[in-house]
Amino acid sequence: MNKNTFLNDFQNKINQVLENSPAKGMEKNVKAMLNQGFAKMDLVTREEFDIQTQVLAKTRAKLEALETRVTELEAQLTK
Repeated sequence: MNKNTFLNDFQNKINQVLENSPAKGMEKNVKAMLNQGFAKMDLVTREEFDIQTQVLAKTRAKLEALETRVTELEAQLTK
């Protein structure tokens, strides 16, 4: 038996033990409890956060361009 086969067999046996153990049920319960708690906190997903970050960056760039344009127009008016 080579080293890779031994490690794969060992990993498979550990996975089988974990699947059949009470720890698996506890993991499901903890995940469900955390998901319920997160839902109550009204959190956003990472994807939603990233989208809003991009929208904010675009808005900020447009605002800066408008501020520059207003400054230019004001300078023309005072000449």
